[in-house]
Amino acid sequence: MQKDLKPNSKESDELEVISILIEAYEKTNHPIEAPNPIDAILFRLEQLGKSTRDLSEVLGSRSRASEVLNGNRKLSIGMIRKLNEQLGISAETLIKEY
Repeated sequence: MQKDLKPNSKESDELEVISILIEAYEKTNHPIEAPNPIDAILFRLEQLGKSTRDLSEVLGSRSRASEVLNGNRKLSIGMIRKLNEQLGISAETLIKEY
């Protein structure tokens, strides 16, 4: 449903209030947690149409990428910086415990 609402009209103001209330309700009752770093990396690779081989180029080697994805190696600050810069994954997500 689309309506051409005029700014500052009664209908426009009502819609804005309703959307603010819905957003507040969802944040309170259905919060979305940030994914763990590995899930975020895999999701971003999929979004970009890249493979884990491409991840090895970002992290420096296939074995390092494999160790990270399998949970055998934690992300270092350098890796986090590269993933943030080259894949656009937020540093906040990447520093999360997993």
